[in-house]
Amino acid sequence: MTRMTRTATPTARTRRTARAFWVDSPGAGAIRGVELAAPGADEVLVRTLFSGVSRGTETLVFGGRVPENQYAAMRAPFQEGDFPGPVKYGYLNVGVVEEGPDALVGRTVFCLYPHQTRYVVPAAAVTPVPPEVPAGRAVLAGTVETAVNALWDAAPLVGDRIAVVGGGMVGCSVAALLSRFPGVRVQLVDTDPARAETAEALGVGFASPADALGGLDLVVHASATEAGLARSLELLRPEGTVLELSWYGDRRVALPLGEAFHSRRLTLHSSQVGTVSPARGATRTYADRLALALDLLADPALDALVTGESAFTELPDVLPGLASGAIPALCHRIRYAGDDD
Repeated sequence: MTRMTRTATPTARTRRTARAFWVDSPGAGAIRGVELAAPGADEVLVRTLFSGVSRGTETLVFGGRVPENQYAAMRAPFQEGDFPGPVKYGYLNVGVVEEGPDALVGRTVFCLYPHQTRYVVPAAAVTPVPPEVPAGRAVLAGTVETAVNALWDAAPLVGDRIAVVGGGMVGCSVAALLSRFPGVRVQLVDTDPARAETAEALGVGFASPADALGGLDLVVHASATEAGLARSLELLRPEGTVLELSWYGDRRVALPLGEAFHSRRLTLHSSQVGTVSPARGATRTYADRLALALDLLADPALDALVTGESAFTELPDVLPGLASGAIPALCHRIRYAGDDD
């Protein structure tokens, strides 16, 4: 039997209450109180240190723009409520285990949990953060994991000429990982010239869409725009591949699949974050993918992806700003004070 370790003298209030952010209706959210059950023998109680706002997906959820036929596919692991709301949503959470198995108590862990001050989950749902990875950087684990899966799908080769079109959180994560491939030329392509500074921090080149280098073996598209996807196809060499990472919510996208698409034998390949790439499925699990992402976060260059920070209590005002673009961000980090609940 696993022996449990508990905090020395916790009050009932500290151990059993919390606060969580909910999307009450499209475009409006609030912080609500939560009652926590005591953790069972195979569960942990986690006190949140930081969470991250995945700007693309979470702003779609916040705006009520998840298509009805995607409600099941878009459901987060520990989501409560249903789309379009009220719903508690999110999946980038880093905290400290306060109660649970001895091997986990006191450890900093990552969990696919929404924005909440404390929570109880199965012990198997948390992944220890390596000691060399700061807790504040570990909120990027879910996005770097997406980048890992994308590169398993894309399978770039030594010496490839590659562009990442779309310098958002996912695109920058992909570019950062590609920068480590030997002999690969990587260019981050974005309409925002401010992304040049991010590209430099990640060790990759930068260009506007009009100035991007062509003749590419691979383009990873992550701009979630019709124009970005069309430009990605234009940048390919004959028989080149676009790996599509964007998710468009309820928007329809038109593509130039006439013109030279067939004569140049181009490939448009989708990548899906919810499952391990089929190329790795026989040998890798989701847990393997997440553990690898956390190991990769030992690189301090990835701090460039965290471009803003707010207190948990500010979330009801922060998410509308992120959704409208009034608050520009790649990953917007949410910090939690010890007395947040």
